[in-house]
Amino acid sequence: MRTLKWAAIWLVILAVAAVALWQVAIRWHPDEGQYPVQGVTIGAAQGEVHWPTLSANGADFAYIMATDGDAGRDENFEANWAAARESGMRYGAVHNWQLCRLAADQATNFIATVPSDANALPPAVMLRFEGNCSDRPDIDVLMDELSTFLTMIERHAESPAILYVTRDFDDMYAITRNVERSFWLSRRLFKPDYGAVPWSIWEASDIRQVPGVENPVRWNVVRPGSPG
Repeated sequence: MRTLKWAAIWLVILAVAAVALWQVAIRWHPDEGQYPVQGVTIGAAQGEVHWPTLSANGADFAYIMATDGDAGRDENFEANWAAARESGMRYGAVHNWQLCRLAADQATNFIATVPSDANALPPAVMLRFEGNCSDRPDIDVLMDELSTFLTMIERHAESPAILYVTRDFDDMYAITRNVERSFWLSRRLFKPDYGAVPWSIWEASDIRQVPGVENPVRWNVVRPGSPG
């Protein structure tokens, strides 16, 4: 009986500790002294956003989900874009790249969705396998397609794009070695340890809960001294 009692006590202690750690994790973000410019990735998945509150809680910029492949559009993009601009926060648009869709069609979707705006941040392109199709084209094919896409959207935005690249995507396609752009890399809690060149933006958390946003956000920091 005594053994069972102590086992139950330890289970309670572990459960309390787990809850406490989770509460820390969902509020954590990199130190503002080291990374003074921080921001979020926002889309329909984040639900309702009160932009002044979000800004007051440390978000200097917002990258807003806009398009996915050749036909997908984030249902909240137009409202988020307008509200972010009105709030005075810096804002930019994100395209989710699909490996099984033609570059020209994807670029046309982005251009038709995202207004040309001289005040916007450089457009961002997400290169990741999560949420993608099963196609894995040869590296030469991908590079040609990506070049077409970037040429089209950069002409529209009048700005070079920034590429969000996950570790596994970079391992397969060596994006950070083969494409001359700024990069946005992802690693939870710790600075990214991949990529052939230094990152410009680091996605440090995808579970942060911030006042002003209904659901958890992806939280990002800018490397001090990075362009843009």
